[in-house]
Amino acid sequence: MKFDNKFSITPEMSEKLKTYVYDIIGCCQDVHRELGPGLNEYLYQDALKVAFEEKQVPFEKEYYFQVSYHGILLAHKHYIDFLCKGNIVLECKAIETLGPEQRQQLWNYMRLTNSQIGILYNFAPFRDQCEKYFYDIQTKTIMAF
Repeated sequence: MKFDNKFSITPEMSEKLKTYVYDIIGCCQDVHRELGPGLNEYLYQDALKVAFEEKQVPFEKEYYFQVSYHGILLAHKHYIDFLCKGNIVLECKAIETLGPEQRQQLWNYMRLTNSQIGILYNFAPFRDQCEKYFYDIQTKTIMAF
């Protein structure tokens, strides 16, 4: 899997993706606007659960999955903060700034669950940060949108 900023998503596809995640991003923004910056990540997640319920956004909080190796499920379970609409990985952070470690974590979750859409949302800064990614399963390429 690689991040590819040379390969671009068509404007039409980008617009469809943005429309598809609009309600999720809106809930994140509402939570950040009301609670403000600098709190614990788990507080934002709890508030986000309420926001999703209020806006009727389908979600699973702390969605867990297992990885298989040579057809055998490995014992360790991985937890995703939220799996929204059955196919969108949402990872919540409350850190100074997003970096390569957080992106790689999201991309691995997308790849291991075959989820084509991933959102990395940072609630901690005064100005919230949001990164949205699309995973092309055939080419194993990640693209920002």
